[in-house]
Amino acid sequence: MGSGGHGKLKFADDELKPNLSKALLLRISKYFFPYWKQTLLVMVELMVSAVLGLLPPLLIQQIIDVALPDKNLQFLILLVALSLGTTVATGLLGVLQNYLNSFISQNIVHDMKNQMYRHLQRMPLQFYSGVQQGEVITRMTSDISGVQGVFSSTVVNFASNLLILAATTGTLFFMNWKLAILGVLVVPLFVVPTRKMGNVRWKLAKQTQEKISEQNQLIQETLSISGYLLMKLFTKEAAEYANFTTINAEATRLQIRESMAGRWFLMVLSTFTSIGPMLIYLYGGYLFIQGELSIGAIVAFVALLGRLYGPVMQLTNLYVDIKRSSALFERIFDYFDMEPHIVDEPRALPISAAGKNIEFQNVYFAYQPDKPAVQGISFTAPAGTLTALVGPSGGGKTTITNLIPRLYEIQSGAITIGGRSIREFTLESLRSQIGLVTQDTYLFNGTILENLLYANSTASEPEIIAACEAAYIHDFIMSLPEGYSTVVGNRGIKLSGGEKQRISIARVLLKSPPIIIMDEATSSLDTASEYYIQQAMHALLRGKTSIVIAHRLSTIMAADQILVVQAGTIIEEGTHQSLLEKNGVYRDLYDKQFEPKVLN
Repeated sequence: MGSGGHGKLKFADDELKPNLSKALLLRISKYFFPYWKQTLLVMVELMVSAVLGLLPPLLIQQIIDVALPDKNLQFLILLVALSLGTTVATGLLGVLQNYLNSFISQNIVHDMKNQMYRHLQRMPLQFYSGVQQGEVITRMTSDISGVQGVFSSTVVNFASNLLILAATTGTLFFMNWKLAILGVLVVPLFVVPTRKMGNVRWKLAKQTQEKISEQNQLIQETLSISGYLLMKLFTKEAAEYANFTTINAEATRLQIRESMAGRWFLMVLSTFTSIGPMLIYLYGGYLFIQGELSIGAIVAFVALLGRLYGPVMQLTNLYVDIKRSSALFERIFDYFDMEPHIVDEPRALPISAAGKNIEFQNVYFAYQPDKPAVQGISFTAPAGTLTALVGPSGGGKTTITNLIPRLYEIQSGAITIGGRSIREFTLESLRSQIGLVTQDTYLFNGTILENLLYANSTASEPEIIAACEAAYIHDFIMSLPEGYSTVVGNRGIKLSGGEKQRISIARVLLKSPPIIIMDEATSSLDTASEYYIQQAMHALLRGKTSIVIAHRLSTIMAADQILVVQAGTIIEEGTHQSLLEKNGVYRDLYDKQFEPKVLN
């Protein structure tokens, strides 16, 4: 990521060069459309400020050439008052401009973050399985926040400096076209280094953001509750700290290089700004000696020349900033351009899955094109029955259940509910009909009540208590000092695995969906917790169309049908008794779990 060198920066190929295309600029400009009224007001304010800015040098000329030589105190007071009034008016307009800039920029960043969050919500599970979490956080936060300067200052400064440049150039030529030409001759010196500096800062900005993403990823992995425990248990604090300091040092080095690149650039431009006034004093002095120009005119001209070079410096520096910011926009738009391939079909309708069969018809799915995860899967889960999936780990059981709510999209075949493809239903209605209980229960860092209400925000207190009683967790909750107001900690760290699992079951009970999916819900629990979970499962699965993945066969012996899944295919199916009689894979699994253990 970081270049690691301190020499001249080179691009490996043309694709790595910043591309400020018309399409990109148009795309950026669209974010201003909702705030066109405020933007128009800013433009009007800028035009007024550009005109007002011309008055002080012209007033100084009158003071030097008229008021002082004529010893006209009244005229002098008037000129000074006008100059002071102009300064105050310009300052007030600046305050208004700053407010409008802040209003527009903050709202645009607000809109972009909303758009990004909504877009990321629509991305499929496969996207999050492959992307680093730190990368998502970086693009969602620092990348979008990083372009705020573009909205708050770049566009406004561009318009402001362009207006000032036009007004000042016109005034200079009106005052003395010879001196104006002399002053303008310096302008090309500002433009020469600009393009190169823009490319340098673009690359440094891109490298910096990539390094920040890497840093965020490390923070996310090692300071999340699971990563923290892993780091502590394997005593990797020193190694992870060394890793963090290395990445942090590289990010800091890149940021310093980018900052210094800009400073050297500004120093060169500042040097050029001193050349123009010296030429004006030299040639203007000659014209004064020849009697063609007054002292006041020379002073005013030099003052106005500062208003000419200032905007030129700003405009060239804005070009550099825009080049630098294009790296952030590219990263943001890269995400926006990722199309979520799991979306509602054009004629998708709401679904009611109650009392309807779930059917897999020759279903194929692969996470990677050359490695099928499930292949040729066909079975029917009749309405109101329990279908169990068993088999070796990695065989495709979880993948099969994830295909029902369309967390992944199948490559071929069909999955139907009530004889209609799940693609015919809206995603929201389909997923609202499904309750999922996983082995790794996720709880938000809030209260027990907040976690329960996540399933049904309108649930009443009696409904919540009834669900928790059915899940055999109510008595435990009431034994806590804060009861339902107890904070569970990050990912529910303050609760045991069985307690989290029963809260998860109560949460699904509050949702009350017609389809229940349970993924290894008891595999890692102790005997007592397993007993309570099994009792809670009876209440959860009663009258539902249920698909249960089981590692412990004791939990699914009474299932209406059992499917043995291995290497992505169904190799056996039947009831518990019929599968035992086949003396196949299921019988082997059963014997390994229930054969008497011989102690040496």
